[in-house]
Amino acid sequence: MLSRQMKTILFALSLFSAFFFLAFSTIERNEFPDDFLFGTATSSFQVEGSLKGGKGLSNWDVFTHIPGTIADGSDADVADDHYSLFREDIELLHSLGVNSYRFSLAWSRILPKGRFEGINPEGIAFYNDLIDALVQKGIQPFVTLHHFEIPQELEERYASWLSSQIIEDFAYFAEVCFTAFGDRVKYWTTFNEPNTFLKFGYLNGRWTPRRCSPPYGHCEAGDSETEPYIAGHNLILSHAAATDIYRKKFQAAQGGKIGIVVSPNWYEPLRNTPEDLSAAHRLLVSDVGWFLDPIILGDYPFEMREVLRSKLPNFTLEEKELLKIKVDFIGINHYTSLYAKDCISSPCALDPLNGNMHASASGTRDGLLIGPPTGMPHFFVVPYGIEKIIMYVKDRYNNTPMYITENGYSDNNVGTKDELVNDIKRVHFMQNYLPYVNSAMRSGADVRGYFAWSFLDNFEWTLGYTKRFGIVYVDYETMARTPKLSAEWYKGFLTGNEIVSMDKKHAIYICLE
Repeated sequence: MLSRQMKTILFALSLFSAFFFLAFSTIERNEFPDDFLFGTATSSFQVEGSLKGGKGLSNWDVFTHIPGTIADGSDADVADDHYSLFREDIELLHSLGVNSYRFSLAWSRILPKGRFEGINPEGIAFYNDLIDALVQKGIQPFVTLHHFEIPQELEERYASWLSSQIIEDFAYFAEVCFTAFGDRVKYWTTFNEPNTFLKFGYLNGRWTPRRCSPPYGHCEAGDSETEPYIAGHNLILSHAAATDIYRKKFQAAQGGKIGIVVSPNWYEPLRNTPEDLSAAHRLLVSDVGWFLDPIILGDYPFEMREVLRSKLPNFTLEEKELLKIKVDFIGINHYTSLYAKDCISSPCALDPLNGNMHASASGTRDGLLIGPPTGMPHFFVVPYGIEKIIMYVKDRYNNTPMYITENGYSDNNVGTKDELVNDIKRVHFMQNYLPYVNSAMRSGADVRGYFAWSFLDNFEWTLGYTKRFGIVYVDYETMARTPKLSAEWYKGFLTGNEIVSMDKKHAIYICLE
């Protein structure tokens, strides 16, 4: 057994080693193809300001106003007021030199009550103005149809994703969007991170609609053993229905592409044993294969079927026919790597996000972190993980084109504005993840874009305004925007101008503070 003093020394050395290498990595724009998409990203609920312009109530509008649900007691009624300030924001984007911007459409801004009420012309006008302004600046819109929020009406009428009725509603919403915006939007994704919001919403119940059952959580209603997979099944079929509409009615004339975004961690086995290796594989499959296997390969992964058995729904022959549509690309949101421990061969404490796969995930082994910590719990800086996950997706899905649709670093919202703007750790993060993206490409992975999360500091779901992911600082009192050091670095990287230069000793010192 290691003494506490020795563990402390090893921990300090591991952090120093990790940060030392982070401080010395370099990458240049010309190491990527000329047509590679470099951008940054947001989502509608997190930045727009929820209730302006005829927008109907969304599930998150309602949820954030329930006392005790948000860490700092805040809501997203104003958020970054991107709804009013989008032109200023697009000027900022243009100044950075990005050639693409990923954002989502608020379903309830366009259809305030889903199909049960008419289209909101103010919502259509807002997104038309936003898209036009981007195109005029030479910035490709990269548009997500669903980023966690739905009209509250659908939750109240039929429990949203637990009902197959939502397939028709989502397909209708998608067709309205393809009709209104598809002449200028060349990149569509149907869903953002279904593996995330279904686990938080229906497995442990920490997000809306707050459905779960013991031992995963204590909710007023729900069944953690079955409901995540019922909801996921309806979501997969909603994706297929929307993609079918795009293929048949719009793609040939509009010339765009359509895909879906998943959010996989990379998992290392806690121990080099067959059991932990199997656990790491199961967790990867749960993050990635739960959705991509049916959509690309035609059915759920056997690894999930083996564990979940009858809890995982079956596709009918008609549904399997619809799944043959496939996707044009895969979006990957990647933030961290973790250790995986098997919970079949030996008991372990329940992991409320991964216990369904009889495994647990942690950032610690023998008291040592897998990488430097960030402001987000369970997010660690492990740059090689992004290459590992890209190669995993490449090999499993026959090198379907990929976009890194989110990758970013979180600060805690503490300290002065100057301290938060001088975000040297985020600079190091980007400097060190991008070379691993490039390395995967040199190994044959068909990666076509990278989006830094996020463009603006924003409302971070149940964490409210306690975290800052943005490369642009937002003063939540005045709504003033201030580009951070990371924005200046990104601009220098994209334009080939050395705007940011750092003394290496100073960089290491800052990291170790």
